[in-house]
Amino acid sequence: MAEIIQTDGVWAFDQDALRLTPGRDGNASVLRRTLGELVVPLGALAGISFERGRRRGRLRLRLRDGADPLLHATGGRLAEPHDPYRLTVESERHGVAEYFTDEVREALLLARVPSTPVREYLLPGPPLPLSVSAGDGTASFDGARVRLEWNWKTEAAKAAAGPRTLALADILGVEWRPSAGLERGCLRFRVAGAPAGARATYDPNAVELWGFRRDPLTALLAAAVQARLPHPSAAAVAPETAREPETARRPETAPDPETAPEPKASQRQERARRPETVREPKTSQGPETARRPEAAPEPEAAPEPEAAPEPEAVREPEAAPEPEAAGADHDVLLRRLRRLGELRREGVLTDEEFATAKQAVLRRM
Repeated sequence: MAEIIQTDGVWAFDQDALRLTPGRDGNASVLRRTLGELVVPLGALAGISFERGRRRGRLRLRLRDGADPLLHATGGRLAEPHDPYRLTVESERHGVAEYFTDEVREALLLARVPSTPVREYLLPGPPLPLSVSAGDGTASFDGARVRLEWNWKTEAAKAAAGPRTLALADILGVEWRPSAGLERGCLRFRVAGAPAGARATYDPNAVELWGFRRDPLTALLAAAVQARLPHPSAAAVAPETAREPETARRPETAPDPETAPEPKASQRQERARRPETVREPKTSQGPETARRPEAAPEPEAAPEPEAAPEPEAVREPEAAPEPEAAGADHDVLLRRLRRLGELRREGVLTDEEFATAKQAVLRRM
């Protein structure tokens, strides 16, 4: 277990989570004292760093996007004294801060915690109920509804409608912006049907922040509401899933009218040409001749019996009508007997084939 104790607070690490306890003296900000001890699981961390200084250093925790509703609601606009993930370290404790940093980093490596965004809040958010007084009114939240009440500094047109109650189911989002210089901040709750871009002075769904000491507490109320709203990742996935059926339907509906005419036109042209080519052989050769070419390639595709020399040599003496028509010349038959003997000696004819061919020639003699 690693631990570092400072006047600004105490950080302790037990390999599974970090416990961030604010200081008890007046040095700790009102936001950190109200928030109390914060337990950050190891899986919510994206990194840790220590920055040395001449007199003081700073420990900083970096959380994964979407892990903490407070960071999401404030959008990184919390001033350093109010940031619970920063700790001021005195110069004599720099060595302890470096050791603490190495311990957390080693645990992140061993646990293989990714630095990618998360899809659900890993911290619970501030405890309830909450009630905060701001510039022109008071905002309170009990977990089910937000109530806005106005004071004597509220604009007349805004206060005329009286206190406003917003159900959690009607709230689409939360906007928190601190005051900066002469520019006033606001705590705004976005609801359906509300005009966009309205000034907080006249917006009945917003409370103005004038830079008072307790204004940072409105960030806790914004975080408490944000923790009970759908996670930002779910809101980002919803439009994509909503588009899936549209894109799934487009290939079914869009290509039919666009691509269907082209194949139909081409099919019509092919069909118009095919009858012309088919009718020509029908008129000249008829349907029977049109089918014969289909069966004709079969003997052409089987050249094996034609290429065999043996049947040719055997058929020559058997099918020889010319000598018979000429009177079966005796000399021709003798030459054939000699030829059969040569074919036998050359191994072209077997003994059985030679005997059969010889008997055929002798019968003709």
